[in-house]
Amino acid sequence: MATAVIMPRQGQSVESCVITKWHKNIGERVGVGDGLFSYETDKAAFEEEAKTDGILLAVFFEEGDNVACLTNVCVIGEQGEDISGFDPHEAAQASVAANPAEASDSAQASQPSPAFAPIAEADSYGGIKISPRARALAERSGVIAEHAIPTGPGGRIIERDVEALIAQGRRVAPVSARSYDPHSPVMETYIGGMVTSSGVQTEVLSARAGLNKEGSETDEYEIAELSGVRRTIAKHMQTSLMNSAQLTLHTSFDASDVLEFRKKVKTLGKSLNLPSAGITDIIVFAVSRTLAAHKNLNAHFLEDNKIKIFNDAHIGVAVDTPRGLLVPTIFGASGMTLLEISAEAGRLYSMCEQGAISPDQLHGASFTISNLGVFGIESFTPIINPPQTGILGVCSVVERRRDGKTYPAMGLSLTFDHRALDGADAARFLKDLKIKLENFSAYAVLGGSLCTT
Repeated sequence: MATAVIMPRQGQSVESCVITKWHKNIGERVGVGDGLFSYETDKAAFEEEAKTDGILLAVFFEEGDNVACLTNVCVIGEQGEDISGFDPHEAAQASVAANPAEASDSAQASQPSPAFAPIAEADSYGGIKISPRARALAERSGVIAEHAIPTGPGGRIIERDVEALIAQGRRVAPVSARSYDPHSPVMETYIGGMVTSSGVQTEVLSARAGLNKEGSETDEYEIAELSGVRRTIAKHMQTSLMNSAQLTLHTSFDASDVLEFRKKVKTLGKSLNLPSAGITDIIVFAVSRTLAAHKNLNAHFLEDNKIKIFNDAHIGVAVDTPRGLLVPTIFGASGMTLLEISAEAGRLYSMCEQGAISPDQLHGASFTISNLGVFGIESFTPIINPPQTGILGVCSVVERRRDGKTYPAMGLSLTFDHRALDGADAARFLKDLKIKLENFSAYAVLGGSLCTT
């Protein structure tokens, strides 16, 4: 019996995922546990495995397509089995045909659904079927997409078809590609791998296409497409700066006690085979306790000019990964011991590195910490992760002098939303945090890193 493979839902906040790579081809036999395709959310990457034996009978989406969760992606079965009714494109078309007026009203009343890209999407080159990624690559690279040999379903041109054109050197100036008419008599021949016409100067077209006088590509620059994670970061950071009133306060504290405490915990952990705790873990612990007296920093700023204040501190910690910046959340950090924070942080960091973090663990933080001290950064201006009202930047240790003696000073950079609190309130938070950190060994007992109170 034919079985549909659906796009999984990775977390309650995820509505759709992008297929990044197919590992099996139509007609190929698969077994339970075989990788079918890779996909990603805006934060994490996953691989879908076959849950039944059979032949891959149909594929409904190509690499680069954005597919709604729980939508049929492909079908596994045996040769000759009926797979009608599995194709989500046919189902959508049948729905429109059955209720054309309702579909028209719905389209005018709302934005188009991101469920999936239609299989027969028209392109500006003349009504050809082409995927969004293939079209973007064609425009970016200066090739005429209509010249590609389609290998996608339904005669659709996909990204690898455009890549084949590029490999052949069949380029055209971007301005010509946009106005290209394959039936126009002025399009005459290829010169140096580039389409030209009798009415356009070759030198101008070559310059616009990125070619030198000999007709070969220059190496002055390259165009790189942003990853899904990078696009998400770009969107969120721009939104943050545009929609909030951000101000950053810089200070530093004497890190002598923190560094000595960290050294002792590390040594004790090795001798007793116990988990240790890093500088970031110590900062998270101290911040989670300090936020209790500064509630407007442990909050979300809502669109209706209200503040959602959290009872517990849910601390997001920025993590540098091969896929880009991720910010997993340590939920309930204010009720955890230092070692519990360290263990949870280690678990989250590991999943981020592997690209296996659940999207639900990348949301819900009430405050964020970003540590760039390991890179030698002495001061920076972190950007708030909306709708949070604050983010703390942790900087490197710098030797300073006081009363004729040197001491290790660690920088702190607090960015806060001036709509939610004033500068004096933010300064008081930093002052209280400094007291805890400069006396951390005592606070670890009294405050207590060894207990939850």
